[in-house]
Amino acid sequence: MSDLPYLLRSENICRLEGGKILIGDRRVFPFTRRFETCSTVEEVALALKNMVTQGGGPLEVALTTLVHVARSKASSLTIDDLKDAARLLIESRPTNTTMKRVLGELLTLLAEEKRNLAEHVEVQVSQILHSFSELYEQLGRLGSTLIGERSVVLTTCFAEHTFLLSLLYAQRDGKQVSVLVPETRPYLQGSRLTAPSLSEMGIDVSIITDGMGASCISQGNVDLYMTAADLVCMDGTVVNKVGTLANALAAHAYHVPYHAFSISPDTTKKSASDVQMEMRPASEVTRCMDMPTTMEGIKALYPAFDIIPPALVTSIVCPKGILQPDQIQRSYT
Repeated sequence: MSDLPYLLRSENICRLEGGKILIGDRRVFPFTRRFETCSTVEEVALALKNMVTQGGGPLEVALTTLVHVARSKASSLTIDDLKDAARLLIESRPTNTTMKRVLGELLTLLAEEKRNLAEHVEVQVSQILHSFSELYEQLGRLGSTLIGERSVVLTTCFAEHTFLLSLLYAQRDGKQVSVLVPETRPYLQGSRLTAPSLSEMGIDVSIITDGMGASCISQGNVDLYMTAADLVCMDGTVVNKVGTLANALAAHAYHVPYHAFSISPDTTKKSASDVQMEMRPASEVTRCMDMPTTMEGIKALYPAFDIIPPALVTSIVCPKGILQPDQIQRSYT
Protein backbone atom coordinates (compact mmCIF):
# COMPACT_ATOMS: atom_id res chain seq x y z
CA MET A 1 0.00 0.00 0.00
CA SER A 2 1.10 3.53 -0.83
CA ASP A 3 3.81 4.83 1.54
CA LEU A 4 2.00 4.06 4.78
CA PRO A 5 3.52 5.37 8.01
CA TYR A 6 5.04 2.97 10.54
CA LEU A 7 1.86 2.45 12.56
CA LEU A 8 -0.23 1.32 9.60
CA ARG A 9 2.19 -1.13 8.02
CA SER A 10 0.67 -4.56 8.46
CA GLU A 11 3.71 -6.06 10.17
CA ASN A 12 3.58 -3.30 12.78
CA ILE A 13 -0.13 -3.74 13.50
CA CYS A 14 0.36 -7.41 14.29
CA ARG A 15 2.18 -10.49 13.07
CA LEU A 16 2.85 -14.12 13.91
CA GLU A 17 6.37 -14.90 15.01
CA GLY A 18 7.79 -17.93 16.81
CA GLY A 19 4.34 -19.38 17.48
CA LYS A 20 3.16 -16.17 19.18
CA ILE A 21 1.03 -13.16 18.23
CA LEU A 22 2.87 -9.84 18.32
CA ILE A 23 0.61 -6.78 18.54
CA GLY A 24 2.04 -3.31 17.96
CA ASP A 25 1.56 -1.47 21.25
CA ARG A 26 0.02 1.88 20.39
CA ARG A 27 -0.18 2.84 24.08
CA VAL A 28 3.54 3.69 24.15
CA PHE A 29 4.04 5.02 20.61
CA PRO A 30 5.82 7.23 19.50
CA PHE A 31 8.15 7.17 22.49
CA THR A 32 8.72 3.43 22.26
CA ARG A 33 8.23 0.93 19.48
CA ARG A 34 7.30 -2.30 21.21
CA PHE A 35 5.01 -5.27 20.73
CA GLU A 36 2.67 -7.02 23.14
CA THR A 37 3.41 -10.74 22.90
CA CYS A 38 0.44 -13.11 23.28
CA SER A 39 0.36 -16.90 23.28
CA THR A 40 -3.37 -17.52 23.72
CA VAL A 41 -6.67 -16.14 22.50
CA GLU A 42 -7.43 -15.06 26.07
CA GLU A 43 -4.25 -12.97 26.14
CA VAL A 44 -5.14 -11.37 22.81
CA ALA A 45 -8.67 -10.53 24.01
CA LEU A 46 -7.22 -8.90 27.12
CA ALA A 47 -4.76 -6.92 25.00
CA LEU A 48 -7.64 -5.63 22.86
CA LYS A 49 -9.66 -4.73 25.95
CA ASN A 50 -6.64 -2.91 27.36
CA MET A 51 -6.35 -0.80 24.18
CA VAL A 52 -2.99 -2.15 23.01
CA THR A 53 -4.41 -1.38 19.58
CA GLN A 54 -7.67 0.29 18.52
CA GLY A 55 -9.61 1.54 15.50
CA GLY A 56 -9.02 -0.89 12.65
CA GLY A 57 -6.27 -2.69 14.57
CA PRO A 58 -8.53 -5.15 16.46
CA LEU A 59 -9.92 -6.59 13.21
CA GLU A 60 -6.48 -7.37 11.82
CA VAL A 61 -5.41 -8.75 15.21
CA ALA A 62 -8.53 -10.93 15.40
CA LEU A 63 -8.00 -12.36 11.93
CA THR A 64 -4.35 -13.06 12.67
CA THR A 65 -5.36 -14.73 15.93
CA LEU A 66 -7.62 -17.16 14.07
CA VAL A 67 -4.65 -18.08 11.88
CA HIS A 68 -2.66 -18.66 15.07
CA VAL A 69 -5.41 -20.95 16.40
CA ALA A 70 -5.50 -22.83 13.09
CA ARG A 71 -1.75 -23.37 13.11
CA SER A 72 -1.75 -24.40 16.76
CA LYS A 73 -4.51 -26.99 16.31
CA ALA A 74 -3.54 -28.01 12.75
CA SER A 75 -5.27 -31.28 11.77
CA SER A 76 -7.35 -31.37 14.98
CA LEU A 77 -8.87 -27.92 14.36
CA THR A 78 -12.68 -27.74 14.50
CA ILE A 79 -15.09 -24.97 13.62
CA ASP A 80 -16.02 -24.82 17.33
CA ASP A 81 -12.40 -23.94 18.16
CA LEU A 82 -12.66 -20.96 15.82
CA LYS A 83 -16.10 -19.94 17.12
CA ASP A 84 -14.86 -19.96 20.71
CA ALA A 85 -11.87 -17.82 19.76
CA ALA A 86 -14.03 -15.38 17.79
CA ARG A 87 -16.48 -15.00 20.69
CA LEU A 88 -13.73 -13.97 23.10
CA LEU A 89 -12.29 -11.50 20.62
CA ILE A 90 -15.66 -9.93 19.80
CA GLU A 91 -16.53 -9.52 23.48
CA SER A 92 -13.31 -7.58 24.08
CA ARG A 93 -14.56 -4.54 22.07
CA PRO A 94 -18.38 -4.71 21.77
CA THR A 95 -18.82 -1.46 19.83
CA ASN A 96 -16.44 -2.66 17.10
CA THR A 97 -19.16 -4.28 15.01
CA THR A 98 -17.01 -4.49 11.89
CA MET A 99 -14.83 -7.04 13.66
CA LYS A 100 -17.93 -8.95 14.79
CA ARG A 101 -19.46 -9.06 11.31
CA VAL A 102 -16.25 -9.94 9.46
CA LEU A 103 -15.48 -12.77 11.86
CA GLY A 104 -19.09 -13.97 11.59
CA GLU A 105 -18.92 -14.03 7.79
CA LEU A 106 -15.58 -15.84 7.92
CA LEU A 107 -16.94 -18.51 10.26
CA THR A 108 -19.93 -19.05 7.98
CA LEU A 109 -17.59 -19.69 5.05
CA LEU A 110 -15.34 -21.98 7.06
CA ALA A 111 -18.26 -24.00 8.44
CA GLU A 112 -18.76 -25.36 4.93
CA GLU A 113 -15.23 -26.76 4.81
CA LYS A 114 -15.14 -30.43 5.72
CA ARG A 115 -11.44 -31.05 5.03
CA ASN A 116 -8.22 -29.07 5.49
CA LEU A 117 -9.95 -26.51 7.72
CA ALA A 118 -6.69 -25.02 9.02
CA GLU A 119 -5.45 -24.44 5.47
CA HIS A 120 -8.71 -22.74 4.51
CA VAL A 121 -8.45 -20.39 7.50
CA GLU A 122 -5.15 -19.07 6.18
CA VAL A 123 -6.46 -18.70 2.64
CA GLN A 124 -9.63 -16.89 3.67
CA VAL A 125 -7.87 -14.56 6.11
CA SER A 126 -5.31 -13.64 3.46
CA GLN A 127 -8.10 -12.79 1.02
CA ILE A 128 -9.97 -10.69 3.60
CA LEU A 129 -6.87 -8.69 4.51
CA HIS A 130 -6.14 -8.09 0.81
CA SER A 131 -9.71 -6.93 0.19
CA PHE A 132 -9.46 -4.45 3.07
CA SER A 133 -6.20 -3.07 1.67
CA GLU A 134 -7.99 -2.44 -1.63
CA LEU A 135 -10.88 -0.76 0.19
CA TYR A 136 -8.50 1.52 2.07
CA GLU A 137 -7.02 2.66 -1.24
CA GLN A 138 -10.48 3.13 -2.79
CA LEU A 139 -11.83 5.19 0.12
CA GLY A 140 -8.61 7.16 0.33
CA ARG A 141 -8.96 8.24 -3.28
CA LEU A 142 -12.64 9.12 -2.77
CA GLY A 143 -11.83 11.12 0.34
CA SER A 144 -9.13 13.09 -1.45
CA THR A 145 -11.76 14.51 -3.82
CA LEU A 146 -13.48 16.21 -0.86
CA ILE A 147 -10.36 18.20 -0.01
CA GLY A 148 -9.98 21.61 -1.64
CA GLU A 149 -6.88 23.09 -3.27
CA ARG A 150 -5.94 24.81 0.00
CA SER A 151 -7.55 23.09 2.98
CA VAL A 152 -7.24 22.98 6.73
CA VAL A 153 -8.72 19.69 7.93
CA LEU A 154 -9.83 19.03 11.50
CA THR A 155 -9.96 15.41 12.65
CA THR A 156 -10.54 13.46 15.89
CA CYS A 157 -8.58 10.53 17.29
CA PHE A 158 -6.68 8.25 14.87
CA ALA A 159 -8.71 7.77 11.69
CA GLU A 160 -6.13 5.40 10.21
CA HIS A 161 -5.78 4.23 6.60
CA THR A 162 -8.64 5.91 4.76
CA PHE A 163 -8.16 9.36 6.24
CA LEU A 164 -4.36 9.36 5.98
CA LEU A 165 -4.47 8.08 2.40
CA SER A 166 -7.00 10.81 1.51
CA LEU A 167 -4.55 13.45 2.70
CA LEU A 168 -1.65 11.75 0.94
CA TYR A 169 -3.46 11.55 -2.40
CA ALA A 170 -4.67 15.14 -2.06
CA GLN A 171 -1.11 16.29 -1.47
CA ARG A 172 0.14 14.29 -4.45
CA ASP A 173 -2.50 16.02 -6.57
CA GLY A 174 -0.84 19.31 -5.70
CA LYS A 175 -3.28 20.38 -3.02
CA GLN A 176 -1.96 22.28 -0.01
CA VAL A 177 -3.24 20.42 3.03
CA SER A 178 -2.72 21.02 6.73
CA VAL A 179 -4.36 19.17 9.61
CA LEU A 180 -5.48 20.16 13.10
CA VAL A 181 -5.34 17.19 15.47
CA PRO A 182 -6.95 17.29 18.93
CA GLU A 183 -4.94 15.46 21.59
CA THR A 184 -7.81 12.99 22.13
CA ARG A 185 -7.94 12.24 25.82
CA PRO A 186 -7.53 10.00 27.67
CA TYR A 187 -5.09 8.00 25.51
CA LEU A 188 -3.83 10.95 23.44
CA GLN A 189 -4.22 9.05 20.17
CA GLY A 190 -4.26 12.34 18.31
CA SER A 191 -0.98 13.53 19.81
CA ARG A 192 0.74 10.15 19.84
CA LEU A 193 -0.62 8.36 16.77
CA THR A 194 -2.21 10.75 14.26
CA ALA A 195 0.23 13.66 14.46
CA PRO A 196 3.42 11.56 14.23
CA SER A 197 1.96 9.54 11.34
CA LEU A 198 1.05 12.70 9.43
CA SER A 199 4.47 14.19 10.10
CA GLU A 200 6.09 10.97 8.86
CA MET A 201 4.08 11.30 5.64
CA GLY A 202 5.23 14.89 5.12
CA ILE A 203 1.81 16.44 5.81
CA ASP A 204 1.64 19.70 7.77
CA VAL A 205 0.08 19.04 11.19
CA SER A 206 -0.62 20.99 14.38
CA ILE A 207 -1.85 19.55 17.67
CA ILE A 208 -4.65 21.29 19.56
CA THR A 209 -6.33 20.37 22.85
CA ASP A 210 -9.69 18.63 22.77
CA GLY A 211 -11.54 21.80 23.71
CA MET A 212 -10.10 23.91 20.87
CA GLY A 213 -11.93 22.39 17.89
CA ALA A 214 -15.06 24.53 18.14
CA SER A 215 -12.99 27.67 18.61
CA CYS A 216 -10.90 26.92 15.52
CA ILE A 217 -14.05 26.29 13.52
CA SER A 218 -15.75 29.47 14.75
CA GLN A 219 -12.74 31.57 13.76
CA GLY A 220 -12.88 30.30 10.18
CA ASN A 221 -9.69 28.28 10.54
CA VAL A 222 -11.19 24.94 9.45
CA ASP A 223 -12.37 24.07 5.93
CA LEU A 224 -13.66 20.58 6.65
CA TYR A 225 -13.96 18.03 9.43
CA MET A 226 -13.05 14.39 8.70
CA THR A 227 -13.05 11.37 11.01
CA ALA A 228 -13.27 7.62 10.96
CA ALA A 229 -16.49 5.91 12.01
CA ASP A 230 -16.33 3.03 14.43
CA LEU A 231 -19.88 2.22 13.35
CA VAL A 232 -22.44 3.59 10.89
CA CYS A 233 -26.13 2.72 11.28
CA MET A 234 -28.56 2.34 8.41
CA ASP A 235 -30.15 5.73 9.13
CA GLY A 236 -26.78 7.43 8.71
CA THR A 237 -25.99 7.74 12.41
CA VAL A 238 -22.21 7.79 12.98
CA VAL A 239 -20.55 6.35 16.09
CA ASN A 240 -16.98 7.44 16.75
CA LYS A 241 -14.54 8.31 19.52
CA VAL A 242 -15.93 10.54 22.26
CA GLY A 243 -15.16 14.14 21.33
CA THR A 244 -16.39 13.71 17.76
CA LEU A 245 -19.88 15.01 18.56
CA ALA A 246 -18.72 18.35 19.95
CA ASN A 247 -16.73 19.10 16.80
CA ALA A 248 -19.59 17.89 14.57
CA LEU A 249 -21.99 20.26 16.36
CA ALA A 250 -19.60 23.16 15.89
CA ALA A 251 -19.01 22.26 12.24
CA HIS A 252 -22.77 22.17 11.63
CA ALA A 253 -23.29 25.51 13.37
CA TYR A 254 -20.63 27.22 11.25
CA HIS A 255 -21.45 25.46 7.96
CA VAL A 256 -18.25 23.39 7.82
CA PRO A 257 -18.78 20.01 6.13
CA TYR A 258 -18.28 16.85 8.19
CA HIS A 259 -17.27 13.67 6.35
CA ALA A 260 -16.93 10.28 8.06
CA PHE A 261 -15.13 7.24 6.65
CA SER A 262 -16.77 3.83 7.00
CA ILE A 263 -15.33 0.61 5.63
CA SER A 264 -18.47 -1.30 6.48
CA PRO A 265 -21.80 0.31 7.49
CA ASP A 266 -23.64 -2.08 9.82
CA THR A 267 -26.80 -3.46 8.21
CA THR A 268 -27.89 -4.93 11.57
CA LYS A 269 -28.07 -1.49 13.22
CA LYS A 270 -31.05 0.60 12.14
CA SER A 271 -30.37 3.56 14.42
CA ALA A 272 -28.58 4.71 17.57
CA SER A 273 -31.00 2.73 19.73
CA ASP A 274 -29.41 -0.50 18.41
CA VAL A 275 -25.86 0.45 19.39
CA GLN A 276 -24.12 -1.12 22.39
CA MET A 277 -22.04 1.70 23.81
CA GLU A 278 -18.81 0.87 25.58
CA MET A 279 -18.19 2.38 29.01
CA ARG A 280 -14.51 2.31 29.93
CA PRO A 281 -13.06 2.30 33.47
CA ALA A 282 -13.02 5.64 35.29
CA SER A 283 -9.34 5.10 36.08
CA GLU A 284 -8.53 5.71 32.41
CA VAL A 285 -9.76 9.29 32.83
CA THR A 286 -8.14 10.00 36.17
CA ARG A 287 -4.77 8.89 34.81
CA CYS A 288 -2.96 9.77 31.59
CA MET A 289 0.26 8.10 30.41
CA ASP A 290 0.46 6.43 33.85
CA MET A 291 0.32 9.79 35.64
CA PRO A 292 -2.57 10.85 37.90
CA THR A 293 -4.56 13.83 36.61
CA THR A 294 -6.51 14.49 39.81
CA MET A 295 -6.67 13.62 43.52
CA GLU A 296 -7.08 10.02 44.67
CA GLY A 297 -10.73 9.09 45.14
CA ILE A 298 -12.21 11.60 42.67
CA LYS A 299 -14.88 9.94 40.53
CA ALA A 300 -14.83 10.02 36.73
CA LEU A 301 -16.89 8.91 33.73
CA TYR A 302 -15.62 7.54 30.43
CA PRO A 303 -18.22 6.82 27.75
CA ALA A 304 -15.81 5.76 25.01
CA PHE A 305 -17.88 6.78 21.99
CA ASP A 306 -20.13 9.55 20.71
CA ILE A 307 -23.31 9.11 18.70
CA ILE A 308 -23.45 11.70 15.92
CA PRO A 309 -26.98 12.18 14.50
CA PRO A 310 -27.35 12.03 10.70
CA ALA A 311 -28.36 15.72 10.59
CA LEU A 312 -24.79 16.67 11.57
CA VAL A 313 -23.13 14.48 8.91
CA THR A 314 -22.49 15.87 5.43
CA SER A 315 -21.41 12.59 3.86
CA ILE A 316 -20.20 9.10 4.62
CA VAL A 317 -17.29 7.87 2.50
CA CYS A 318 -17.82 4.14 2.10
CA PRO A 319 -17.25 1.34 -0.43
CA LYS A 320 -20.43 2.33 -2.31
CA GLY A 321 -19.27 5.90 -2.79
CA ILE A 322 -19.64 9.26 -1.09
CA LEU A 323 -23.14 8.98 0.30
CA GLN A 324 -25.39 11.33 2.20
CA PRO A 325 -26.66 9.82 5.48
CA ASP A 326 -30.15 9.18 4.07
CA GLN A 327 -28.63 7.18 1.19
CA ILE A 328 -27.05 4.54 3.43
CA GLN A 329 -30.24 2.55 4.01
CA ARG A 330 -31.14 2.06 0.35
CA SER A 331 -27.53 1.49 -0.67
CA TYR A 332 -26.93 -1.30 1.85
CA THR A 333 -30.28 -3.11 2.09
